[in-house]
Amino acid sequence: MREKILHKATELFLNLGFKSVTMDDLANEMGISKKTIYSHFENKTKLVEESTIALFWFISNGIDEIIALQKNPIEELYEIKRFVMLHLKDEKSSPQYQLQKYYPKIHETLKKKQFEVMHECVFDNVKRGMDMGIYRENLNVEFVGRIYFSGVISIKDNSLFPIQIFSMSQLMDYYLEYHLRGIVTPKGRKILNSIINSNQE
Repeated sequence: MREKILHKATELFLNLGFKSVTMDDLANEMGISKKTIYSHFENKTKLVEESTIALFWFISNGIDEIIALQKNPIEELYEIKRFVMLHLKDEKSSPQYQLQKYYPKIHETLKKKQFEVMHECVFDNVKRGMDMGIYRENLNVEFVGRIYFSGVISIKDNSLFPIQIFSMSQLMDYYLEYHLRGIVTPKGRKILNSIINSNQE
């Protein structure tokens, strides 16, 4: 039952936002009593915390599986983006924004975990791309990794990128292309262009 509650809560939080979903909503949606929910989670904050961590590990494991396929680094970033977009329905409710505003401690913890995971996978991606000659050989890997992470965090900021102007999937496409165009060699640019062209067909 605990797993079922966590699963349904995560789905509702992503679709409607962390602030918007109440314990009543969750109980009604599942056809159970609030008492049942509270027997597994002492309060809503605990539920939010566990649901964000569970989702974080699910996505991290999915990213690890993509990396294990050893695709070329440009394709790998597009695969990861597709996977993340599939599982983060980050459109109307802007859950990231609500999490930051109403659960700042949880948001901060999550951001640190995201940085640790992304740090490793982006650094590895950049190094492999340089070795293969599809990323420029004079890149500062530490800088590229950190600027990439800070950009991913920034595009989720509603005040900077309002969802009325950009959909999250557009933003991720624009950002990934922007990032890659800055670091690819002419050889890498050919791969990038063919991916972008095939995505538009």
